[in-house]
Parts: sequence; C-alpha cells; structure tokens
Amino acid sequence: MSKPLISALAQFAAATAGRNMTKTAYVAVGVGVLSMVLLTDNRANEARGWVNGLLWACLVYFVFEWLIRLRHMARQGRLSLYMSSSAGIVDAIGALAVPLALVLGVEPKTAWLLSVLWVLKVVPGIPGLRQLRRVLVLESGPLVSVLVIFLMVIFLASVAEYFLERDVQPQTFGSVPAALWWAVVTLTTTGYGDVVPVTPLGRLVAALVMISGLGVFGLWTGILATGFAAETRRDNFLKTWESVSKVPFFAALGPAAIADVTHMLRTMELPARTLVIRKGTHGDCMYFIAAGEVEVDLPGKKVQLGEGAFFGEMALLGNNKRGANVSTTKVSRLLVLDLVDFRVLMARHPDLAETIDAEAKRRALENT
Repeated sequence: MSKPLISALAQFAAATAGRNMTKTAYVAVGVGVLSMVLLTDNRANEARGWVNGLLWACLVYFVFEWLIRLRHMARQGRLSLYMSSSAGIVDAIGALAVPLALVLGVEPKTAWLLSVLWVLKVVPGIPGLRQLRRVLVLESGPLVSVLVIFLMVIFLASVAEYFLERDVQPQTFGSVPAALWWAVVTLTTTGYGDVVPVTPLGRLVAALVMISGLGVFGLWTGILATGFAAETRRDNFLKTWESVSKVPFFAALGPAAIADVTHMLRTMELPARTLVIRKGTHGDCMYFIAAGEVEVDLPGKKVQLGEGAFFGEMALLGNNKRGANVSTTKVSRLLVLDLVDFRVLMARHPDLAETIDAEAKRRALENT
C-alpha cells in the first residue's frame, strides 16, 4: 500500500475519531435515509439491488466509525464515558440496530426501516440546539406550569362532555377516555370533525375549550420567544464583550466601563473587499476593528488599519461628511458606535474623548 494512501487513511481515521460529524458522515446519513425511503417504494424494484448496496455501504461506514471511536476513546481512557454519553449511544444504535434486527429474523425490508435512526447523528451539529436546550432548562418552570393547565383543561373538558353528551351520543361520548380524544383534538384546534357535541351546553364547553387552546399555545409561544430573545441578547453581549476586550483602545477600561461600552456597540461581520464608508456620505457612526483589516483610500495614498484601530470618528467630531472611502481587505469584525451613543460615551469617559480627539487631530495633520 502506497504512503499517500496510508496517510490519507490515517487522516480519515483521525477525523472520524472525533465526536463531531464529518462531511463523509453527512453524506452517508443522507444517502442511507434516501435509500431506505426508496426501498419502501415498490416502483423502485428495478433498482433494488443498487438500493440495498447503498444501504449496506452506509451501514459499513457507521460500523467503522463506531469502532474507530471506541478504539480512540479506549486509548484515552474514556471508553465508559463515551459509551454512556448521548453521542456514544446514538453511534451504537446507528451501527447495531439494523444488524441486530436482521440477526433476530426481522424481514430485511422492515429491518432497514431502523436506518431512519441514522438521522439522530446529525442532531448535535444543528445550529442553535444548545441554545434551545438552555432555553428549555431556564424556562422549564413556566413551561411545566402551562403543561399542567393544558392537562387540567383536557381532563375537565372530557368529563364535562361525557356528562353532557353520553345520553345523546353514547358511541362517541360513552366514556371519559373516548371524550379525551375529542378534548385533545379540540384543545389543539385540530378539529377533525369526527366527534362534535350536539347539545347547547356541550357546544358551549367546546367553544371554551377552543379558546383555552389558543391561550395555552399562545403562552407556550410567548415563553419560548421571550427565552430565545433573552438568550440571544446574552450571547450577543458575551460576543461583543469579548471583541471589546480585545481592542487595545479599551484595554485601560475597568469591567464596569467595558460593560457600558458593550451595551452601546453593535457587531458587524464583513467579508473581504466590502465598502464600509463611502466618501461624501453623511457620517453617523464610528468603527473599531476587533479583527481583520481595512484600507483607507486617502488622496495620493492608501492606509491600512489593523486590529485595535478605529476610524470614522472625524465625521462625529466636526464635519459630518465622510472624507475617504474605507473598505475591508480581508474578513473583518467591526464594532460600530452610533453618533448618539458616541456622545454619551464621551461624556461618561473623558479620557476616551481625549484619546479619540488627539488621534483625530493627528490624522488630520497627516492628511493635510
């Protein structure tokens, strides 16, 4: 076996040993699930051999992936931790579910339905899943309270409809369990129409249940939306704090002052060769470079500003017209300070005002 091939296999095994999904794993999940769907379609009988081959290839890959990770974790002394983790359990299910079903004598067409479990492998890579889990944990109390209200309304409504409708519709409301189906369908505003109260009081109860359903799901939506908004603000604050703390211009500030600045700044992520400021336009903000680089197009020369520098302050200190074009030279993260916040910040922190004013005067002299 040639050295390049051995090196490629070693790199592939090293990437597979990690707990994150690789591009190959994503392809295997997509191909495997699609093949499972095609296997259930009788119109694909002519391609059944290809479909089975793809399914077996995907299964072999997931078994290989699982064994590589077992070996890697065993070498690190974390085998038991991996096997008991959610990632380890999902990997084990993906590798063993279908083979065990086949060994136990399950019909192959039915056994391959278990390959749908492969989609669980992509769950850790879904963006925002960690944020959703945190929101659910933080808002678990209100969510459970609304769930209790939901269950109470269902039970009370089913008992009420059983009492009101049992003599009129014994087949559909002849027992509380039968009325529970109606209560769930009505409270969720699904309304199949297969079970409908006919007595006046029964319809009144149904109307109250439908209105309660709107209120219950509105509460759930409001709780989750508020939780997501709070979590998003928290994440944005932490990211901006990290960016602000890396700017040398703010290095001398204390934690309270940095927090004050962080609340005022907003972050911009810009690709390379993006025009940030156009000459002659009205200036209503200034910029701090948290990461990356920008190029200032001055008459007769171009000046590069790197991480920690700031620009755009000239329009806020005097003439509000931009004096030069400014564009990014590579991927950059900029912190934007609007005019109103700029004035508030300068009033609260005179030392920053002096520094910015001194830098503005120095640049004005250089540009003349």
